[in-house]
Amino acid sequence: MCSKTNVCVILILTKLFDFNLGTVTESSLWRSVDYGATYMKINDRVITRTMLSYMYLCPTNKRKVLILSDPDVESSLLISSDEGATFQKFSINFYIMSLLFHPTQENWILAYSDDQKLYSSIDFGRKWILVHERVTPGRFYCYNTHMLMCVCVCVPVMQYVTCRAQRCSEGNRQYPFTSRIDTNSLVVQDEYIFLQLTKAGRTTYFVSFQRGPFKHIQLPKYCLPKDMHIISTDDGQVLAAVQEWNENDTYSLYISDAPGVYFTRSLPNMRTSRGAAGNLIVDVYKVGGVNGMLIANKKEDNQMKTYITYNKGQTWSLLPAPAKDTSGQDISCSLPSCSLHLHLQMSENPYTPDTILTKHTAPGLIIARGNVGPELSFTHSGMFISSDAGNTWRQVFEDEHSVWFLDHGGALMAVTQASVPTQHLWVSMDEGRHWDRFSFSSTPLFVDGVLMEPHTQNYIITFFGHFSYLSDWQLVKIDYSALLSRKCTEGDYQTWHLHSKGDVCVMGQRQVFMKRKPGVQCAIGPDSPRVISAESCICTFYDFDDYGFERQVSGKCVPAFWYDTHTPAHTCSQGHAYLKSIGYRRVHSNNCDEGLEEALSPRQQQCEETPPSGLQLQTSNTLLTANVGTNVTFRVTLQHGDSMSTSLHLDFGDGISLSYSNFSRLGTGIRHVYRTAGIFRVTAHAQNSQGSDFASFYLHITSPVERITLSAPLVAIKGRQTNLTAVVWPSQPVTAAFYWWFSNSTEPLITLEGTVSHTFVQEGRHLVVVQVSAGSSVLQDSETITVTDFFRSLLLSFSPNLEEHNPSITEWRQDMGRVVTVCVFPEERLLVSVFPGSPTAAELFILPEKNYSKPRAEEQLDKVTHTHTHTHTHTLTPLVDSSAIPSGSAALMLVSLAFVGLAVFFIYKFKRRKQKHPVSVSGEWLDLFKLTVTRARNTSTPKVDGLQQQKTMFSCTPVSEEQESQAPVGTSSPKPDS
Repeated sequence: MCSKTNVCVILILTKLFDFNLGTVTESSLWRSVDYGATYMKINDRVITRTMLSYMYLCPTNKRKVLILSDPDVESSLLISSDEGATFQKFSINFYIMSLLFHPTQENWILAYSDDQKLYSSIDFGRKWILVHERVTPGRFYCYNTHMLMCVCVCVPVMQYVTCRAQRCSEGNRQYPFTSRIDTNSLVVQDEYIFLQLTKAGRTTYFVSFQRGPFKHIQLPKYCLPKDMHIISTDDGQVLAAVQEWNENDTYSLYISDAPGVYFTRSLPNMRTSRGAAGNLIVDVYKVGGVNGMLIANKKEDNQMKTYITYNKGQTWSLLPAPAKDTSGQDISCSLPSCSLHLHLQMSENPYTPDTILTKHTAPGLIIARGNVGPELSFTHSGMFISSDAGNTWRQVFEDEHSVWFLDHGGALMAVTQASVPTQHLWVSMDEGRHWDRFSFSSTPLFVDGVLMEPHTQNYIITFFGHFSYLSDWQLVKIDYSALLSRKCTEGDYQTWHLHSKGDVCVMGQRQVFMKRKPGVQCAIGPDSPRVISAESCICTFYDFDDYGFERQVSGKCVPAFWYDTHTPAHTCSQGHAYLKSIGYRRVHSNNCDEGLEEALSPRQQQCEETPPSGLQLQTSNTLLTANVGTNVTFRVTLQHGDSMSTSLHLDFGDGISLSYSNFSRLGTGIRHVYRTAGIFRVTAHAQNSQGSDFASFYLHITSPVERITLSAPLVAIKGRQTNLTAVVWPSQPVTAAFYWWFSNSTEPLITLEGTVSHTFVQEGRHLVVVQVSAGSSVLQDSETITVTDFFRSLLLSFSPNLEEHNPSITEWRQDMGRVVTVCVFPEERLLVSVFPGSPTAAELFILPEKNYSKPRAEEQLDKVTHTHTHTHTHTLTPLVDSSAIPSGSAALMLVSLAFVGLAVFFIYKFKRRKQKHPVSVSGEWLDLFKLTVTRARNTSTPKVDGLQQQKTMFSCTPVSEEQESQAPVGTSSPKPDS
């Protein structure tokens, strides 16, 4: 950094990395006030125990320095306003991942933290204010010269947000683009803001020019872009790389009009690659110092070739190869089969040069790495220079070199690549025609980079590198002021006429530049004039192009087959006029005059009332769903027709509609709130005296779903349909979809109703899973169903006293099933289902013995249930007829019976045979139970809608004879109120 007094200071931050520990163990800050002659370690000025992490220089005032400490040791900032002479320490309570300085205000900074929060400071980091949470990394910007305005993208719903950084509460935020946007799609460059939105696999791109409203970017109709990257916006128009539908590893170059809305294709199939961070690199280079000049690598017949244009992509041509090599031998290479090809990669290391160099203070001078042959090669390349803007080339080195501009392009310096150690450098004072070798080190050095101040008037550079991969860093200061002992005068220059293959009219002008004479050693300086004259040329066809037109071989432009020349490009109201293009729009920044300009300029056309067409209706966020009670914003646009004389009628589909006399009254959108859930047909009808147009779509208004319960029988008959019901709370949404999985099925059955019938074809336990999808929520429930050939069941009810203890929740019913223990049947043959609701009821299922034959198993179940019911029956009520079962007919009967009767029966029936099989009931429930028992056979459907099934856990505990004799007494002598 160099101050106004030309005192140059160098600050270097070094870190010692311990490979054994895998971390940085030491950091040091070094300062030089004599531009690298001596260095002083200044750790004591920044507090010795602080581990330093990153160092930043203010881009608009390089006297200001900001250093971040390592947050694992201490979270703080070190700030200097005097080029590192002194530092102040400020603690912060967040971990800074990156900083963004304002382009004009030196004290304004944005900081991004590791927890996706964005902070702002207006005093160069001394105090911080939270701007916004959930900000996308790398997608925040600042602008405005009067206040720190913040632009960012926020998650989880990607939205474009603007606000004043010091006042960014919800009420102060603005959303210029109301719809959601794609992740990482916000780009802010100069006067332009770009966004993209993908819907149904198709991506739409939007641009805002000079912070105005967003407009839909217009690419040729059948471009069908898969991806788009902004290359440049610094010349009042946009250069973009677009990957078309038929391109895989290449992109096409597109150039826009001034507002960045209408794009035309300039060059297809440009070479691309990926950087170290996975970023896209497009092989196109904008030449500095010459307006409208571009160089690009294009894939052609599976070969990469380098092309050049002098008129912003209207025409392209191959580069001619040098006539001779470095040894003076002729090079046999003729166009078009052989040409010069250049590497166009930009360096990601700020201390190493790009593979191609130009400078606005050295017009026409191009230095690049490349090769001569039929295609671009990365294995055998040398260094090439052009002094006349690419018309002719010279080879200056056979091998790859790193080259830097000195004295604002007045001199060149070159060293071998970092992979080869060297102790020499080469300097040229005549644009690479002659090179002088100088020694800068007694020991060969691997040159890793160069420190230099390109925008100041000094003649000192610093090499840094290492002697070997195990040695310390080495710094070498080089002062080349002796080569430029005096400042150039008028007699040291000569004129140079810019041309393109002999044509002196480039971008509509004849330009004459001033260059230093070859061999003269004097300092050019940053203020020397470069262009001494520029005269306009007569316009030709190649000075024009336009959206929707294609250039023929003759140079003339004709409409593309998809472009309607009779439709105005913009809305046209009756009584007004518009400019109708005939295919020729003068290329931006082209300065041609007269000639064809008047003949090819757009014609003024009177607007005629036309029928409305291209009516588009959508929600502001492009979604077809919304929640009940929320604002839905509708956008209605008319592509063609007189918007001032066209009326609009909008029907929301819920009995409410609006009418507008013309489209100018629509504003930014039409808002409406739906009060009920459902699917509504929204329609828009535009009409004027010439005709009408219609658009509609169906909008899903959803209500929140909080719970789903699967109602299914605990036991089902094999081969017979089983009814399943999904009960949704709080209500059955009209827009819900249900997904059903049975057993181990991978593909679901999808229904719009919450009921379904299914037939199980195999015995065993089958898992049934159901999901309900309503809006953005998906809920799930599942049940296990036991499938068998036949079964028997008993319906049970309980004493009214039990209702005082029934909270009517699933967990309680599950625990209830564990109270009764029956030891007549094995545990795996007994299942119980406790019904929800009051009075409490349950169903006991008895499964057949697997080892018995079907007749014997049925006889056993019939004998038990028949004896059970007829011993303890009070009344009989048939419910379900299951006579279709081959095993015989039986009626399902409801019987009121005291629990003591059930206990007495089991004890009387089985105690005499096997006294080791008692029936027991948990003692704490004896006073609450009274059971109603009903005999049923071969039942496969639940008796109550929405029942809750539960497999009961049975446990048989051996008891003594004294306990057995007491058990019936306890169950048969309930209290009077039980």
